[in-house]
Amino acid sequence: MNAPGGSLLVAEDLHKAYGPTMALAGAEFSIHPGEVVAVMGPSGSGKSTLLHCLAGIVTPDSGSIRYDGRELATMNDAQRSQLRRSEFGFVFQFGQLVPELTCVENVALPLRLNGTPRKQAERTALGWMERLEVDDLGRKRPGEVSGGQGQRVAVARSLVTGPRVVFADEPTGALDSLNGERVMELLTEAARSANTAVVLVTHEARVAAYSDREIVVRDGRSRDMERAI
Repeated sequence: MNAPGGSLLVAEDLHKAYGPTMALAGAEFSIHPGEVVAVMGPSGSGKSTLLHCLAGIVTPDSGSIRYDGRELATMNDAQRSQLRRSEFGFVFQFGQLVPELTCVENVALPLRLNGTPRKQAERTALGWMERLEVDDLGRKRPGEVSGGQGQRVAVARSLVTGPRVVFADEPTGALDSLNGERVMELLTEAARSANTAVVLVTHEARVAAYSDREIVVRDGRSRDMERAI
C-alpha cells in the first residue's frame, strides 16, 4: 500500500488470528488529520479487530502500524498506554460512562488521569460539554440522562484531552435514528474543527455518510472505496 502523503495513521498488511479464526488477512488503512474514515463491514468481518489494532489495544501477528511516523510494534505497553491516554480518544457503543461519577466528572476523567487539577479539568470538560450541547447535565449521573445525552457526554470525554485520533466503535448502535444523527453531526463537527482524525466503525450506511471516505472490511481484508471507483 502506498499511503497518501501526510497520513497520520497508516496500517499495512495486517494479519491477526484468534486460534483457527483469521480476523485480519492483509488489511490496510490510512487516515489524515481532521479526516473522518468509516470502516464498514458485516458482523465478524474484522472491522473491530482492525480498530483495536490501530488503537494499540491489540497487537497484530504481523504487519505494520505507524502513528505519526512511529511504529506501534516497537513501543512498550507503557508507551502505548500513554498514547491512548493523551493522543487517542475513544467512543464505544454503550458510552461506558462511570455510573458513580457525575457527567462532568466523567468528561474530566481523562484529564484527571493525566494529572490535571480537578477545577481546571472540570472547566475544560464543561467547555466540551457545551459544544456537545450537554453542559446542563454536568451534575447529573449517567443513569439520570437519556441514551442520546449519555452518548454526547461520551463524545465530549473522547475529545477532552485534545486527541489527534478518536476511535468510535458503533457510536450510534444503541440509539434511535434521530439521536444517532445528532450524535454524528456533533462528533464530526467537533472533530473537524479541532483537526482530529476519526476512525468510525459502523455497519450502517446512514452513519458512514458522515465520513469523508469509506473502507470496507470483508473476511479480514480491506478495500478503500474511494480508490476502488
